[in-house]
Amino acid sequence: MLPFDSMPHCQPARAALFLGAIWLVFVSLPLRADDSAELREELRQLREQNSVLEKQLQNQQGLIEALSQRVGEIQKAGAKPERESEPDDAARRGDDLATKASSPFTLGRVNLSGEGGVAFFHTGPGGMFPNNEFRIDEARLFVEAPVVDNVYFFGEINLATREEQDLQLRLGELYLDIENVSQLWHTDHVLNVRAGRMYVPYGEEYLTRYAIDNPFISHSLSDLWGVDEGLELYGRAGKVSYAAAVQNGGIAETRDFTSDKSVAARIGFDPLDKLHLSISGMRTGELDVQQDQLSAMWFGNGFFRSLGSPATTRFQANLVEGDIQVRLARGQLRAFGGTVHYQDNDPAGRNRRDVYYYSFEAVHDIIGKLYGGVRFSQILADQGFPIVGNGDFGDYFFGPLTKDIWRLSLDVGYRWSQNLLLKAEYTFERGTTVDGDTRNSEDLFALEAAFRF
Repeated sequence: MLPFDSMPHCQPARAALFLGAIWLVFVSLPLRADDSAELREELRQLREQNSVLEKQLQNQQGLIEALSQRVGEIQKAGAKPERESEPDDAARRGDDLATKASSPFTLGRVNLSGEGGVAFFHTGPGGMFPNNEFRIDEARLFVEAPVVDNVYFFGEINLATREEQDLQLRLGELYLDIENVSQLWHTDHVLNVRAGRMYVPYGEEYLTRYAIDNPFISHSLSDLWGVDEGLELYGRAGKVSYAAAVQNGGIAETRDFTSDKSVAARIGFDPLDKLHLSISGMRTGELDVQQDQLSAMWFGNGFFRSLGSPATTRFQANLVEGDIQVRLARGQLRAFGGTVHYQDNDPAGRNRRDVYYYSFEAVHDIIGKLYGGVRFSQILADQGFPIVGNGDFGDYFFGPLTKDIWRLSLDVGYRWSQNLLLKAEYTFERGTTVDGDTRNSEDLFALEAAFRF
């Protein structure tokens, strides 16, 4: 862009100043009586031209100011509103639609981006990675495109995830997002609507669960997250944000086998710039034992499943959680805790039980881009619950129920850039089953390079 004083609309200003200077020189000289009428006429014409140029300069300056104001309004209106991030620091998760990559590849109006992680995992003989495994920890592709006005499409394709032991194409999120519906009553960003397949808006750990967003390699023991079909409302008003969704509830991706739906909601509050609080509640809805089989919600590296006898036909779980985050100058503190109430219609007995979980973590910058982190999490289930943790899925999801389990993760990482993160971690994990057996051979050592593009 040309400097302001060299732009074409400033040439009249220069001319006006030049002519004005000439006029001042002439009028400052005393005119003799024998000055010619021709000179007087030239001075009169100069005065008139100077007056005209001054008016033109004033008009152009007013036009410039009006255009500048209009351009600012257009830029403000044309920019996409910051899509809800919960709590505004995560990449696109459930209720945060910000584009995954900082510079997505664009095909016309379609944005393509991706992220993933390559890793090395090793656990003890009782863990899920006992053989010193090199793995593709994550590989995801994202597609985002405007549809019309404030309606956007978002799709996620999972090529690999840690939970899946094979490399296959799987659908992640896919939805239409209708942004800023509340502008219909002249209120911005209070109501947005999402329809399709999206993350369950419960808790906050899932918002930073992907490898590039997670300062750790592991997750907490509870690791609550889920993707399900349904309808979601979300928005923000001042210091309060919210997200609420009605979804199918079961793990089946194309059908729902009961009319009872899953309902989840979270309300966030930011009383201070560096303090974020939220409370979440959820019910999975009644799930069919034979057809739904499992919940869409993930818990303890597994799912919610029936704990009843073969005569059980329905089961469900209700959850409540509170979260807190404190942002520091060189790090952050995060903690959450909650409870799960399980129940079913088993005619052979009462299987109702309560499970409690919590997690504390701290991440601190050591020097430059190098940081360290520590996290402690625990699940307490006095009557036992299927909790996989770092253990073998077949052994602990369908085998003996776990009564108590805790995890301590020690992590160091290097933020090479916003698109590349290098991490190393050692995790201690100990537990006890309802049979009295100990779980003491599931410690995890891991290295990972997480990236996005």
